[in-house]
Amino acid sequence: MIHEIKSSVDVGSDTEAPAPLSIFEERESNVRSYSRSFPTTFSSARGALLYDVRGACFLDFLSGAGALNYGHNHPTIKAAILNYLADDGITHGLDLETAAKGTFLHEFTERILEPRGLPHRIQFPGPTGTNAVEAAFKIARKATGRRGVFSFMGGFHGHSLGSLAATSNRQHREAAGISLDGVTFLPFPFGAMAQIDTLAYLRAVLNDTHSGIDLPAAVIVETVQAEGGVAIAPVDWLQGLREICDDYGIVLIVDEIQTGCGRTGPFFSFERAGIVPDIITVSKSISGYGLPMAITMMRPELDVLQPGDHTGTFRGYQLAFVAAVAALGVFEKEEIEATTAANSALTAQLLELEVLALDPRIEARGLGMIWGVETAAIDPTGKLAAAIARKSFDNGLIIERVGRNDTALKILPPLNIEAEQLAEGIHILADATRSSLER
Repeated sequence: MIHEIKSSVDVGSDTEAPAPLSIFEERESNVRSYSRSFPTTFSSARGALLYDVRGACFLDFLSGAGALNYGHNHPTIKAAILNYLADDGITHGLDLETAAKGTFLHEFTERILEPRGLPHRIQFPGPTGTNAVEAAFKIARKATGRRGVFSFMGGFHGHSLGSLAATSNRQHREAAGISLDGVTFLPFPFGAMAQIDTLAYLRAVLNDTHSGIDLPAAVIVETVQAEGGVAIAPVDWLQGLREICDDYGIVLIVDEIQTGCGRTGPFFSFERAGIVPDIITVSKSISGYGLPMAITMMRPELDVLQPGDHTGTFRGYQLAFVAAVAALGVFEKEEIEATTAANSALTAQLLELEVLALDPRIEARGLGMIWGVETAAIDPTGKLAAAIARKSFDNGLIIERVGRNDTALKILPPLNIEAEQLAEGIHILADATRSSLER
């Protein structure tokens, strides 16, 4: 099936011969990671399909780690970018007022914020998710006069030092080379911690004068821990967390960097709980095209940073503004929320029939179009999941591993992936799982 899909798409041709593969080993830093999991040289992409320099076709269940919710090279977004460039639009603007930025602010306010009753102001902190989180921490600390942050076990919030302090992965933290202070980790309602009342524990920590933990400036949370293994926070838990933050004057930061822009269904993942965060961080798919862009949104009373408190050369990502406006139109006009719901239901059905049926110890969990296939009950070391991912890649599917010891395979295709392609990808995953179990 994948070869039939490939042959029906004109992917174009390169005018120059690709660089020799040895150049990556010779010159690129050892820190690279995704290229080790998917060892080929990619050259073009469209929709949910990636092509390498040999012409091989791959279904993309990675989507730029969530930066490509609408797929590769969406024609509507691409046309907006090309038209802007053809008109000599500004491509770099620091934080100057530009037409592109003004249009984005207007459209985002009218299409996203106002319909959801969100009064938040928007800061452009820099082009990546970790920039958005760093800005959020600065805002919360300055607004409250307190320093500490509460984060959750399994959480991922970035790799710059401030956001890394709130990231729980031990390997990532050790790479910092220094002590990461100022963050207290709390249990997230997942795995073994789901058996305890984690909110009662949080209240106890705050109430106990002998807990040894000071009242924090902020709590940061992902409503779905993506890198933590697709761990989904229950609605009542999120509502309870909002209530605790209100009771103690703690700034609630919701990290929407991977789960936002429709990934879980609605534009923001917290909408299902009916809560309003004090600060919201968004990046990855906000531009809709893989162009770097991030925003930090805060309630008006939290807009406390002064000019120069958080700067950066690439705060004025003009092409991303243009792409983001087009992406907002795509989200509405192509009814992406409804498409995501349909694809989510199909994913659940196919996983039940093709993957979970292979072994009762395999678990699937998901929301919208972020799903995890958990293999820890069979092999907690992650070797089985690694074998499945490798076999999937060999058969034309790009899929990432996440969670403790990378035991979960994360299904993260474009939200608008065609049903046939989605079914083909899960079929490849099922075949890879079957053959890996038989080894």
